[in-house]
Amino acid sequence: MLCYLTGLLPFAAFSMQQDSIHYRIYDTHAQREIGLPDLAAALQRADVVFFGEEHNDSIAHVLQYELLRALTDQYSGVALSMEMFVSDDQLVLDEYLSGLITERNLDKDAVLWNNYKDYRPMVEYAKEHHLPVLAANAPSRYTNRVTREGLESLKALDKTARALLAPLPVDTLTGAYYDKFAGLMGGHEGMGNLKIYQSQNLWDATMAYRISRLAKKKPVKKILHLNGRFHSDEQLGTVAHLRKYAPKLSVLNISCFPDESIAQPDWDTFSRLGDFVILTDPTVAKTF
Repeated sequence: MLCYLTGLLPFAAFSMQQDSIHYRIYDTHAQREIGLPDLAAALQRADVVFFGEEHNDSIAHVLQYELLRALTDQYSGVALSMEMFVSDDQLVLDEYLSGLITERNLDKDAVLWNNYKDYRPMVEYAKEHHLPVLAANAPSRYTNRVTREGLESLKALDKTARALLAPLPVDTLTGAYYDKFAGLMGGHEGMGNLKIYQSQNLWDATMAYRISRLAKKKPVKKILHLNGRFHSDEQLGTVAHLRKYAPKLSVLNISCFPDESIAQPDWDTFSRLGDFVILTDPTVAKTF
């Protein structure tokens, strides 16, 4: 069942039944534990599902793969969207998925993350089952430009380059997301002239805009989007931008992370993070 994952994880032949002690899935609205089939069923009403991860969480990667399989089994028109590919690699990714080029070409011509092995099983599953895969992320050369010179500097880009990004002007979300990002940066005084926050919003907005466009394409009916959980926790960041671009889409989010309280969730803390929270065993080896 998990043939693609064999050898890719730091624990052998991960079994969803045998190793379920290493994760717990919680419905935060009902405040109860559910199984993976229950989660897939609960996502029926969602047009877009955000799966927020810690990038080195080995259990999360297996669960993402299993959730993709479950969604594909239950629903038609499933597509995969990934922070792990940048938008100007969409052509290369599409060529690989359609069999026009080899995996060696993909590795050479696309910007693959250092831990691409963690995401490869999902890409291979999508290829085998002819699922669209969205290269959702903004190219780093443009987010770096914004960090250095601000959002206004993107006006210097030509039409082709700007088509890879969310349309200007990009809303720099204030309020809770700003405060959360400031906390990550060590406080508001660490935000400098806000250019780094503008860069974060370009990143979020580009993923959201590209998801909104994918959602309009037939036969896409349900999108599973993978990103670091900062981008989607509390339905801020990319989720908030998506609601601006496509307010009619039904969006649900999952927050997945290792935590010591795996069997006894702190509802006051976790309920605000997502519609569903998956706690994974922090003692299981990370992928890097």
